Amino acid sequence: MVMTAAKPTVAAGRGSRQVRRNPSHRGDWRLALILILPATIGFIIFALYPLVRGIYLSFTDFHILTPPVWSGIANYQQLLSDGVFWNSLGVTVYFVVLSVGFGLAISLVTAVILHRLTQSSVIRGLVLLPFLISGVVAALVWQWMLDPGLGIVNALIKALGGHSILFLGSQDWVIPTLAFISIWKAMGYNAILIFAGLQTIPGEIYEAGRIDGAGEIRMFTKLTLPLLRPIMAMVVVLTIISSFQVFDLVAVTTKGGPANASNVLPLYIYKTGFAEFNFGYALTMSMALFVMLLIITFFQMRLMRANDTDTN
Repeated sequence: MVMTAAKPTVAAGRGSRQVRRNPSHRGDWRLALILILPATIGFIIFALYPLVRGIYLSFTDFHILTPPVWSGIANYQQLLSDGVFWNSLGVTVYFVVLSVGFGLAISLVTAVILHRLTQSSVIRGLVLLPFLISGVVAALVWQWMLDPGLGIVNALIKALGGHSILFLGSQDWVIPTLAFISIWKAMGYNAILIFAGLQTIPGEIYEAGRIDGAGEIRMFTKLTLPLLRPIMAMVVVLTIISSFQVFDLVAVTTKGGPANASNVLPLYIYKTGFAEFNFGYALTMSMALFVMLLIITFFQMRLMRANDTDTN
């Protein structure tokens, strides 16, 4: 009886070893390589090579009509003493703080309203509509609407008894105005992302909260926000990166004025490279911006614990 019981075990063991030796998906790795090959080639050509080339050129004195000449850390030394660069960085940070802070708050409120009050795809489409408009078109439309003489916004202000405001021509108003336009354009996209995150939260959690006597505000702060942490981390990082790279909005409306009050860093990099043809120094500033975004993204993901979830 013992020998009879032992035979199936040995046979099963042999069978399992035989399955391991002869897997049924031996050719899958070839198919996987074929599928990822186009994306890999595109990444190397359009991302990896430009990055490596840009790092090299940032250590050179490179003008468009002459070959690059190795200059070591001269460009980085110039960067540390460049007052315009630091002013542009300060202007950019000011713009980012306004855009990210107010933009995320408005997007979160909009997403919660969409989730609680309506499931209409038409309304969601209308909320997303500003994001689908070209940045140049949006900038031109808002530039006309905010015109101190002919703009509809100042016309309404005058009708209400106020005075005309130089929204894009005043050093005090220009960055808040640009941040408002940026928030208006990106709010719908961020709201839809947060709305998708709200739909992943089980309804039983809110039912349990109501049974325990929690109000709407308490459930929002103690349940909704913690459960939205992964999606909020992604939205925050994407919004910060997008705000640091603002270019078309400023280039169309103010061109960096008045008196460099809106001379954001991407615009200064563009002017240095394509107006002064000093591509070596422009790439140095680009590398500095790239490193700053890497550091900000890393610490943001760590602080918000983007990989953790409270739904389990």
